[in-house]
Amino acid sequence: MAKEATVSFEDLDPRPQRGAMLTALGREDLDLYSVQELNERIEALTGEIDRAKAAIAGKNAKKSAADALFNFGS
Repeated sequence: MAKEATVSFEDLDPRPQRGAMLTALGREDLDLYSVQELNERIEALTGEIDRAKAAIAGKNAKKSAADALFNFGS
């Protein structure tokens, strides 16, 4: 028996453009935050930087493996 697909209103919302959230984050008024909140923000952003670096390392590892397999490196 085939399962019927359900569509929610969230599925119909347009996706934000790449980098739009980062742009909005950079425009945010930091004067509204306390020192504690700014430290928490730094921790969260540091975590996001670490996540991005891990993604880069993973992509580089896959590229290196593909280069080695197909010998594009030489």
